[in-house]
Amino acid sequence: MERHVETMTFSVEQAKQVMATQCPFCSVQCKMEVVEDRSGRRPTYQVTAIPNKASEGRLCVKGMNAYQHAVSRERLLHPMIRKNGKLTQVTWEEALEAVSSRLSGLQAEHGAHAVGLYGGGSLTNESAYLLGKFARVALRTQYIDYNGRFCMSAAASAGVKTFGIDRGLTNKLSDIPLAECIILAGTNIAECQPTLMPYFTRAKENGAIIIVIDPRVSATASIADVHLQVKPGMDAALVNGMLKVIFDEKLIDEAFIKSRTKGFAEVKEHVDSLDLGEMADITGVSLDLIRKAAISFGKARTGMVFTARGVEQHADGHMAVRNFLNMVLATGKIGKEGCGYGAVTGQGNGQGGREHGQKADQLPGYRLIENPEDRAYIAGVWGIEPEELPGKGVSAYEMMELVHSRDIKGLFVMGSNPIVSNPNAVLVEEALERLEFLVVADMFLSETAKLADIVLPVTSYLENEGTMTNLEGRVLLRPAGRPAPGEARHDWQILCDLAYWLGKEKYFTFRQAEDIFNELRMASRGGIADYYGITYERLRKEEGIYWPCPSLDHPGTPRLFGERFAHQDGLAVFQSVDSQSPAEQPNHEYPLYMTNGRMLSHYLTGVQTRRSPVLAAREVENILEIHPSTARKYRLEDGVLASVQSVRGTVIVRAKVTSDIREDTLFIPMHWGDAQNVNRATPALLDPNCKMPDFKTSAVKVQPLAEYLREEQEKGLMKE
Repeated sequence: MERHVETMTFSVEQAKQVMATQCPFCSVQCKMEVVEDRSGRRPTYQVTAIPNKASEGRLCVKGMNAYQHAVSRERLLHPMIRKNGKLTQVTWEEALEAVSSRLSGLQAEHGAHAVGLYGGGSLTNESAYLLGKFARVALRTQYIDYNGRFCMSAAASAGVKTFGIDRGLTNKLSDIPLAECIILAGTNIAECQPTLMPYFTRAKENGAIIIVIDPRVSATASIADVHLQVKPGMDAALVNGMLKVIFDEKLIDEAFIKSRTKGFAEVKEHVDSLDLGEMADITGVSLDLIRKAAISFGKARTGMVFTARGVEQHADGHMAVRNFLNMVLATGKIGKEGCGYGAVTGQGNGQGGREHGQKADQLPGYRLIENPEDRAYIAGVWGIEPEELPGKGVSAYEMMELVHSRDIKGLFVMGSNPIVSNPNAVLVEEALERLEFLVVADMFLSETAKLADIVLPVTSYLENEGTMTNLEGRVLLRPAGRPAPGEARHDWQILCDLAYWLGKEKYFTFRQAEDIFNELRMASRGGIADYYGITYERLRKEEGIYWPCPSLDHPGTPRLFGERFAHQDGLAVFQSVDSQSPAEQPNHEYPLYMTNGRMLSHYLTGVQTRRSPVLAAREVENILEIHPSTARKYRLEDGVLASVQSVRGTVIVRAKVTSDIREDTLFIPMHWGDAQNVNRATPALLDPNCKMPDFKTSAVKVQPLAEYLREEQEKGLMKE
């Protein structure tokens, strides 16, 4: 038997279909209109930006061409089961029966926690919420986490410890032009969130000083008044240097510190003990530039700090962010117009995806799974007993280690491509190959889906209605514009169907996304991320609502911390931060730092953007950015294939010789799999506070590919 969920349909005679939607990619969530015209021999598409409060009616090249992956001939249209080693089309009934029986069988033999779920930061709030509920109610496993662990966990944990709450931006985007000084640390907004750049250029036109902290001369750094080209992994030390200047120059806001914070004396004592010259030496940034940046920020009447993965994806990412927050607090630049902190979310729903239960330690509304009151409340919403809820699991990469050790024997992956996105990817690939059972729900046959026993086809952004929460904490409603192609089903619909086959249907009786959102509202009520006052009706009328929004007549909360912080005593918390060096240091055999990041044309592991002909043509393969002096030293020329090796694995990429990077650093984007996957070389070091992997500082060596292959051949002959 199968459950049937109502889906939208359109007449085949309808030549033109107008679809109001929003971009599926970055955290801005730009609104757009896609017009599909089927009057000719082949369908044509026209994309137009829709004015909205976040992107102000702008679209970037990814948004303009997002429809291409949605209409791609590579879309998965039918469920598939591996038979005789080959994925073979089957009915939904056969696929769902097989998934439920295999998962149930593994749990019956090895216990509930033999099965894990792995989600994604691009799922709608409804799907993310339901995935967490499915794990804990339908399967009762503690093992669930998601790829957002690699995106926002350091900033999220730092925000919770410092402010008592984690929301991407503490203020509105429209505050940016009002800031007199802006720090962009480890964030390349010009390529990752390009529709936001006019906010910063407007700030410059108003006289703002822009400070960019990045080892590369990125597209964002090109607008900087001050560029601090820091060594990878030395952000916390750089901020300590800036704080020392701010303290020495008496640029702190004493009244704010006294009335709104605690812990300042300890930070002041720690920073006063540091030597500024040493900070310059270990960070690779000159003393003059450190002083210039610090005084600019300290003297500014208003100011904002933005961090992203360049700061956060380190083994000390949590503490590095906390030091930036120390600087925000010390100068009193938060809770008022033109001031604030922003963790620049990478994924489309990276903010909402981490609020409602995909994370190992969380329940909906940012409640904690180990808190008895939180467990009791959510159990009441879900109609179960608190003791039926499993405990806390482990982080995303730690799940891969448990798969590798065969503690987790079955894995359900939804909206993610862990074989490419995880660090230490060679181990992760080995782990997934060891699974007794792997099921993947995706739009395409990703690198991970190619290993699956069962693949389930899901809908795209054009077909799947639901809410997304952008980097501001603004909840947006994304309507569906067309019916699902083939037999593809919505993520949430698949979870409901599986719940039926598992005998848990009474907990998953949803017929549309709005039904799920209404339960999510109840589950989040009274929590830190309170969505209770947000409804689909309000979202249609008001375009978007900031959380927390605790009641139906509440306007939402665009700016946080105007009067108090979210800790029980209302105070923000300073924290002393050591000037640590990266855990993995270059050495004689591996003499260079390798860092990674994004490119304008691609998104995450490229599963969607590499299916867009326009976007794929812009960047057809991965690259290695290397300084001219470094390239000469290692016999590399522009355009040749190179081998980049760490103790973990090897990446094959084409060299791009450029002076826009430090001589001791290599840069490789993250959007390709297989031999071009940068994560074959990244370490499995995790931040102890938030379990963020240290993606940004790998010790590597580099050489021409031909030289590497010759050496490998000689090694092989020697073994023979």
